[in-house]
Amino acid sequence: MNTTVVILGLTINYINAAMIHTFNKHDILKMNPRYILFIHLVLNDLLLLTTSILLFVFTFTLNTVYVSICLVFLLPAILTSQNTPLNLAVMAAECYISVCVPLRYENICTVKRTCIVIGIIWAISSLTILPDLFILLATEPLQFFQSRVFCETNNVFRSSLSIKKRDATHILFLVVVWITLFYTYFRILFVAKAAASNAKKARNTILIHGCQLLLCMTVYVQPMVTKTLTLFFPVSYIFFVTFIIFQILPRFLSPIIYGLRDKTFRKYFIRTVMCTITIKIHPNKRMMLP
Repeated sequence: MNTTVVILGLTINYINAAMIHTFNKHDILKMNPRYILFIHLVLNDLLLLTTSILLFVFTFTLNTVYVSICLVFLLPAILTSQNTPLNLAVMAAECYISVCVPLRYENICTVKRTCIVIGIIWAISSLTILPDLFILLATEPLQFFQSRVFCETNNVFRSSLSIKKRDATHILFLVVVWITLFYTYFRILFVAKAAASNAKKARNTILIHGCQLLLCMTVYVQPMVTKTLTLFFPVSYIFFVTFIIFQILPRFLSPIIYGLRDKTFRKYFIRTVMCTITIKIHPNKRMMLP
């Protein structure tokens, strides 16, 4: 099971890294807010998947780890998982602006403002984690950080106040994001009735955002599903299956849904991959590549 998870994770991260490399190599992509937001989602997924797989391997190999070590990997995993729905909401808003107010798009969606929004996303996600960390430091004795636990959120942040705060944060995030997606979808739907092909494409893009958000939401129900299934099946197999479905599957679909579906990005991505393969096979042809 460790081998399967690691191989899947390395494969997805390789695809994500190739997309990040494609983005960094072409200025036309780096100057487009849409691709900046997409690459931020890819980078966020790469970090989330890496930390999640490390936690999975530690759990299956060592069973329990020290709380202090668990926190090093658990905090980035929680932070990046909070970033995903916010990033999807911003991507939907960008799509709405490009279709419904195209004349103001270049003034509203600039590279600088996109980077500021990404910073705000990280700040909001960090502010949702800091209270849990403060509650942990205030309520748990020093010996707790030197003890070994099964590295899971509820086993580390076990205060009832943290659990209630976390549930409220998840609900708030999902409500805000769903309102954003519904609003942008129906506004774009009205524009699409004018038979504008780009508006119809944008409408489909918003639907894809909704599907991706549903996949992200499954992370929130993973503990409950896992706890229920362990009543009927072995714990190790249930933990493995739920990890594949709730953690790896959404990360696998993201680059396909957003990257390879886009004609412009797909063109540069294929070109970059083919150039890389050619250079590795025929190093002497490096200077001949366009």
